[in-house]
Amino acid sequence: MTAQNIITERRVVLDTETTGMPVTDGHRVIEIGCVEVIGRRLTGRHFHVYLQPDRDSDEGAIGVHGITDQFLIGKPRFAEVADEFYEFIKGAQLIIHNAPFDVGFLNNEFALIGQHDRADLSAYCSILDTLAMARERHPGQRNSLDALCKRYDVDNSGRELHGALLDSEILADVYLAMTGGQTALSLAGNNDGEGGADRPSEVRKIVNRTPGRIILANEAELADHEARLAVIAKSANAPALWTQLLEVQAQQG
Repeated sequence: MTAQNIITERRVVLDTETTGMPVTDGHRVIEIGCVEVIGRRLTGRHFHVYLQPDRDSDEGAIGVHGITDQFLIGKPRFAEVADEFYEFIKGAQLIIHNAPFDVGFLNNEFALIGQHDRADLSAYCSILDTLAMARERHPGQRNSLDALCKRYDVDNSGRELHGALLDSEILADVYLAMTGGQTALSLAGNNDGEGGADRPSEVRKIVNRTPGRIILANEAELADHEARLAVIAKSANAPALWTQLLEVQAQQG
């Protein structure tokens, strides 16, 4: 994969709510929420649906997400949205907190409607479990989504109950914070239409200014810099954005 592909890799942050657990007891998905991230930017594209599970939800589950059986009457069944959902996630890297839970339920939903070729998300998506990532980075600490929001200063004040779309939006912010906090990078410095109204419309030369002194990094500082880039790359499971930028500039000559 080239540096340019890494920068523009499509990620989908995903969450589900269910009638209860475990899936082996016949529990079903009742809400799916996904948000799209490309180039460390939330694009605004999302997939969100409530589903009729054809069974009652456990009292404990309703206490967590607040989605009642009555609310789900008349909502579509998974078979009705399966194609749209598949097309939204296909080929993306899925970012999921406690991925085995959500993936197990979604694989089961595809299997129940006979779409066995889609009943293994890992066959057409790569999957990153942010809970496993957090446990590796913060061993012995609480690593729930709420705990990570507090640790990484992500606003979750609107999260009174669990909700798949809201939680996927919050998890996207947490994931970006966990992997460096860099949410935007413009390689050419061009106005790409996102927030461009606040940017200057022209570049003006600064005159009558004494040139600043250029201080080059010494060998020890360069070594520290390379070590830091290695830490970022390990944490993000991809080269640091600085490394990617240098590679792209080198390719462009």
